Amino acid sequence: MGAFVISKRFDDQYKFVFTSRKGKVIFTSLRYELKFECEEGVEYFKNNIDLATFYKFKSAGGKYFFKLFLDGAPFAISRKYTTELRVQKGIDEIIKYASVSEMLDFSDNDLIFID
Repeated sequence: MGAFVISKRFDDQYKFVFTSRKGKVIFTSLRYELKFECEEGVEYFKNNIDLATFYKFKSAGGKYFFKLFLDGAPFAISRKYTTELRVQKGIDEIIKYASVSEMLDFSDNDLIFID
């Protein structure tokens, strides 16, 4: 099962990533100004996975990725993959595990390692 991991960006906005069962990032969300909006985005996605649309692309450098749209609006962008098959495996993992994945919040961990 994967996980949704919420974190704070350097510009003080929030984002979440969906990670695979092995801990690799599959996609990164758009930015959210407030943390509760980010949490609501995760919950909305989990409850409405059937409304998700995946568009596959190939970058100029030859890498593959997908953009995730929810209700027709941009929602997230995937990491880069080496093959189209790996892109599809990432999409399949989202469809299979996203609705039952847990949400982890690391947005308040400013100092993980203290000197």
